[in-house]
Amino acid sequence: MTSSSDRSPVVDVQRTSTYEIRTYGCQMNVHDSERLSGLLENAGYVRAPKDADGDADVVVFNTCAVRENADNKLYGNLGRLAPMKTKRPGMQIAVGGCLAQKDRDTIVKRAPWVDVVFGTHNIGKLPVLLERARVQEEAQVEIAESLEAFPSTLPTRRESAYAAWVSISVGCNNTCTFCIVPALRGKEKDRRTGDILAEIEALVDEGVCEITLLGQNVNAYGSDIGDREAFSKLLRACGRIDGLERVRFTSPHPRDFTDDVIAAMAETPNVMPQLHMPMQSGSDTILKAMRRSYRQERYLGIIEKVRAAIPHAAITSDIIVGFPGETEEDFEQTMHAVREARFAQAFTFQYSKRPGTPAATMDNQIPKEVVQERYLRLAALQEEISWDENKKQIGRTLELMVAEGEGRKDGATHRLSGRAPDNRLVHFTRPDTAVRPGDVVTVEITYAAPHHLLAEGAVLNVRPTRAGDAWEKRNTAEAVKPAGVMLGLPGIGAPAPLPVAAGSGCGCD
Repeated sequence: MTSSSDRSPVVDVQRTSTYEIRTYGCQMNVHDSERLSGLLENAGYVRAPKDADGDADVVVFNTCAVRENADNKLYGNLGRLAPMKTKRPGMQIAVGGCLAQKDRDTIVKRAPWVDVVFGTHNIGKLPVLLERARVQEEAQVEIAESLEAFPSTLPTRRESAYAAWVSISVGCNNTCTFCIVPALRGKEKDRRTGDILAEIEALVDEGVCEITLLGQNVNAYGSDIGDREAFSKLLRACGRIDGLERVRFTSPHPRDFTDDVIAAMAETPNVMPQLHMPMQSGSDTILKAMRRSYRQERYLGIIEKVRAAIPHAAITSDIIVGFPGETEEDFEQTMHAVREARFAQAFTFQYSKRPGTPAATMDNQIPKEVVQERYLRLAALQEEISWDENKKQIGRTLELMVAEGEGRKDGATHRLSGRAPDNRLVHFTRPDTAVRPGDVVTVEITYAAPHHLLAEGAVLNVRPTRAGDAWEKRNTAEAVKPAGVMLGLPGIGAPAPLPVAAGSGCGCD
């Protein structure tokens, strides 16, 4: 039965109600923010301009507890909003995400001007909590200990018209000593395969042509339903969806990377030749201390198999430098593994303590100056390898999906940007033919830098797509819609299921 506090309120608001969402952290957080946007727009709010900088009726912080100094960043931003809130009666501030789940009891104490605190398991409650805080004129703190509804049942405002995250699971069953995510997002819970495929098909019908399967430990999919080959079967099923041109996934764990997944990647044409698989360390001793269930030989063996099956695959990774107890010999093992793996890119992180993790209290914490020196050596090695690997792309003819907002200098250089099948970023000469994000162009690579490629010649072919049509339709609608809605908050409650991640991208997979 619906409680009186959860019934749809009818509020007479005689001005536009705007919202702004600030997202920190991994792809899972980005995906959750799309849900939060959908919830707020479903409740009658409209998005504030991009340069609003807090000048909105509702400002939501979707937080991360993995990044260094996450709490300082949050409270610094909350402090900057406090005087603005004082000057704007009715303004509300909400804090959600992993840090809210972890620090539920301290956020309102440290920032008493916050109106709502909600966790990772109950993002669907945000509109209700905002309204309750407004009516009761006191902060609402509601943290669920387990998932109330799979995020994909919530309304969504997607950032892209042509590419979409599709969450296949939430939570994680691993116990890595440096990671707090399992404590904040819970044990792994898998979606039904039929629900995932139905969502993807609905997205394709809307014009989406690229999807990224998202999970905290994406290739463990099936452990919750007792099928060890469920993930490879899902990849193959994606290959049978008409109109779906590109399939990616992130982030897999080496423990669960089985041969059937490699075969599915190689044999399914729309699964892209790209793999982001966190290594974290090349030292067996450190991997054991991290509670990672593989060793260097196993990790490099997976890469060897992937390259044998998919020769042009671009492999990327996450690496932590300076984990407690890491000796110079341990670090040299990481350098050796990087030389052997030849990653297209590696996201390297200096270890820093995360309160609540076993590693935070381990002996032999490495001095900051030692961590920094090792980090710079690793970054220099990876930069050299990335450049060498990118140079191998020169002379290749590639199909790019035109991207939106990926080239910071596109305006000045009169270029456009796109992603190759292996997800490399390519800047290319703007063609005479009109081209839209989501369309596909064919180019020849003429120059390589460590982090991008250039196609300086004329575009060889432009292929308009349904995804480009979807982008054009969305932007036309955005241009003609009114600036805001002059109405009260509409119904709040359980929305009808609609079709729908950072891997986690948080370095914990």
